[in-house]
Amino acid sequence: MLCVFGDPCDPCLFSNSCVSSSVSTACSSSCSSTFCSVMGTVFHRLGSVVRLGSSHRVTTLSCALRAPPPARGLHSESPSAAPQRRPFSRVSEEDLTFFRRILQNRVITDPDLLESSNVDWLRSVRGSSEVLLRPQTTEEVSQILKYCSNRLLAVTPQGGNTGLVGGSVPVYDEIILSTSLMNDIISFDNVSGILTCQAGCVLENLSQYLEDRDHMMPLDLGAKGSCHIGGNVATNAGGLRLLRYGSLRGTVLGLEAVLSDGRVLDCLSSLRKDNTGYDLKQLFIGSEGTLGVITAVSVLCPRRPASVNVVLLGCESFQQLLETFQLCRGMLGEILSAFEFLDSECMDLLKTHLELTNPISECPFYIVIETSGSDATHDAEKLHNFLEEAMTSLLVIDGTVATEDSKIKALWSLRERVTEALTHDGFVYKYDVSLPVDMIYQLVLDMREHLGGGAKRVVGYGHVGDGNLHLNITSSAKDPSLLASIEPFVYEWTAKHRGSISTCWTPKAS
Repeated sequence: MLCVFGDPCDPCLFSNSCVSSSVSTACSSSCSSTFCSVMGTVFHRLGSVVRLGSSHRVTTLSCALRAPPPARGLHSESPSAAPQRRPFSRVSEEDLTFFRRILQNRVITDPDLLESSNVDWLRSVRGSSEVLLRPQTTEEVSQILKYCSNRLLAVTPQGGNTGLVGGSVPVYDEIILSTSLMNDIISFDNVSGILTCQAGCVLENLSQYLEDRDHMMPLDLGAKGSCHIGGNVATNAGGLRLLRYGSLRGTVLGLEAVLSDGRVLDCLSSLRKDNTGYDLKQLFIGSEGTLGVITAVSVLCPRRPASVNVVLLGCESFQQLLETFQLCRGMLGEILSAFEFLDSECMDLLKTHLELTNPISECPFYIVIETSGSDATHDAEKLHNFLEEAMTSLLVIDGTVATEDSKIKALWSLRERVTEALTHDGFVYKYDVSLPVDMIYQLVLDMREHLGGGAKRVVGYGHVGDGNLHLNITSSAKDPSLLASIEPFVYEWTAKHRGSISTCWTPKAS
């Protein structure tokens, strides 16, 4: 979960008289007052963005959720470019005594145990927190945030710490609030398919739990073995199944969150239709922790498909790839669940750094297609007809089909492990861009032309179904002149083509 580093000099955001003074604010009865409180924070956040200018990394949270400073460790050339530490309090022995009274032995101060929580997944940014708190319940989170708000102690909530933009680790010495022990599954309704669980549940564990109950999570990510569902919701993660099941804005039915002053917002509904007042949960989905700490969610889960097939295809051009996508949607229809792509540079990275095998002939572009349905014979027939049409029309030049679990995982690894392979290729400049589908790869081509021989590699891969491109540029070492060529070109190009950038990150050299 990502949260915003605050400014203790700003006025309190939660002093609005219309806000209920009770700890629990239920959506069904207090929507108007809660809306005033939360929207006051939203408008403050928007104003903060305008005042502070561009800041790509959303960092940590003061317990009053006030204005963030410019992000540290983004594209800065020296540690001095990090924002100055704001005048928050420092953790005292009295504070530790309070935390231990609540959490007992779940207060971590051993530097060796804190190490992994102070550094991000890319090992590109590092904090210096001296305290890690591991609550197990919403009430414990509430007590911690209320205390920290009163004491003016800065807090960084942390889920699985799998993010690629450095937002889940401290900027300085903030307290780390880990949700890793908030991993209970509260309930599952086998009739409706609604799962309610705590925010610290690992995505893969939820998938395994549901698999035994003939259901599945609507979300699938490469980081599923470590990422938490709370962090997924806080960042509105898309993933590999968005084409079939949509975004979390549609599948999350309710959530529970603790606001910065310790009050609990209870919107943990399990109703598919609820027209009572404002839909407050939508403010928290994708808010990246700026409004509070998500502690529990309820998710609508589809039935587990009886038949799953994965296909790897090769194309000569991106235009042929797009035409294959059109054909795929038309002929596979309701059983199409994923349509991913990667270019030949990505495949070379997988072979060079991870020693993965390309099961088909060398091609400029590769497609990973997944189908899922209830009738294996029906699905196989539709897939056969599609492949026959794609091959005879020369849209694809080679391909392979996997129906067994081990082979399905092997094909998916060619798409899911590209990020891992990139970390072995040198210094990486990463951009997550949404564009009109027909323009997805043009950015890669134009960037290559723009940079000339200044970069080691310019690669592209992503989700064709929702127009999402992962643009990655590598160099042998950190190169300020290369960065100056990339930016603002990438932003201007994206704006010109009416796209959006959800993530951009230039880590420090390791």
